[in-house]
Amino acid sequence: MSETTLREPKLPPTEARRDPLLVYFAVGIALGTIFIKSEVVSWFRIQEMFRFQAFHMYGVLGSAVAVGAVSVALMKRFGVRAAGGHPIRFPSPEETRPRPHHLLGGITFGLGWAMIGACPGPIYALIGSGLPIMLVGLLAALAGAWTYGLLRPGLPH
Repeated sequence: MSETTLREPKLPPTEARRDPLLVYFAVGIALGTIFIKSEVVSWFRIQEMFRFQAFHMYGVLGSAVAVGAVSVALMKRFGVRAAGGHPIRFPSPEETRPRPHHLLGGITFGLGWAMIGACPGPIYALIGSGLPIMLVGLLAALAGAWTYGLLRPGLPH
């Protein structure tokens, strides 16, 4: 067999992009389902967390941090590469040291999360589960991101 018969056919740009988008769409549906079933998008669960009334959300967030920490440690140990074969660069401890703008950003994010009862990811799951009022939260999050993009050049980074 010649090399040309073993190659995959070249797809037009729109068809080439469709397959990864379908994967992202499927992953999004799966994550949305997990968010709804685990109650991490529940306004009541989020309010319990901010009022220190229940451990549920702290357990979920703590589990995510633990899985992430173990995953990064394993990736570093085994030299895992990105999907394209490029090495993954992990920032140095000096690069990741918290600075005042991190504190300000975290407080702003937390206040928004507490007021609306959802962080940006679950907003989509809440809209998809039939809570159209969360469109207001989505618009507010988009306005905040747009405002940051507008002000970013003048902010200390």
